[in-house]
Amino acid sequence: MTKYDDEDISAPSQPAIACPTIRVANNLPPPSDVVNILKFNNISSLLLPLLDSPSASLDWLQSNIFVHVPADQVRYIAVGNEVFLKDPFYTPHVVPAVLNLHQALQNLGFSDSIKLSSPQAASVLANSYPPSSASFDPRLQSFMIPYLQFLRETRSPFMVNVYPYLSYISNMQDISLDYALFGGADDHYSLTYSNLFDASLDSFVYAMEKEGFDGIPVVVTETGWPTSGGEAASSANALVYNGNVVRRSVRDVGTPLRQGVGVEVYLFDLFDENEKVGEEYERHFGIFGLDGVKAYDLNLN
Repeated sequence: MTKYDDEDISAPSQPAIACPTIRVANNLPPPSDVVNILKFNNISSLLLPLLDSPSASLDWLQSNIFVHVPADQVRYIAVGNEVFLKDPFYTPHVVPAVLNLHQALQNLGFSDSIKLSSPQAASVLANSYPPSSASFDPRLQSFMIPYLQFLRETRSPFMVNVYPYLSYISNMQDISLDYALFGGADDHYSLTYSNLFDASLDSFVYAMEKEGFDGIPVVVTETGWPTSGGEAASSANALVYNGNVVRRSVRDVGTPLRQGVGVEVYLFDLFDENEKVGEEYERHFGIFGLDGVKAYDLNLN
């Protein structure tokens, strides 16, 4: 996926949305209408998934990205999405693909301005509770260490997809709805956490620090809350959750472990996906209706 800007705006202070190119829906508006919806709502940043071609990275970059988007508007290229553990066949190929793309960007003179990473899910953690005890799954050690080395050497972010909703519905006996929606507190941690979002982010930071990688920034490439189709899935709760995410991002609140360090966040998703396979709620993360009207009154500015 890429992240690109149509304005020169610092990302943490502007709304952004993760937008899959391969859509699981058959009723979406045409691209030209989507562009108008984004412009009308002052949304200047998107994340779009891309397929990588390690053997022809240079040609791929030129024919698949830069022919459509000027290089000075591209901020990130994400290689795969939640590949580690989720797709074990491809896991060994992530770092080589990243290295090939980085070499191509160097050849083009864009390696300093365009950063490479690969979004990860919570499944890469062997444990995450409490955050200070978090560590990466030992089965990923041979892949994760060179990946983290690349991120540190190139000053690229560790990309994560964070869904407190999924954690809540899978463990309602221990996680309160208020805590998932930024309204509760859990004093069992060495640092006090008022919400699951912060605890999740700091779990990744602690896991990186345990491997000797301090200071790598974290970018949230996907987060959101469904409007229907499951327990606590409603427009009201989606408004509360995404509204809090936007406000915290704009104000550079940071997390208890990294206070005052703004976190760049991409909301998921532009539209509902009516053909997505899985639980019913997975089809209902859309922030906008097909007519371009907001599904709920989320302030994106």
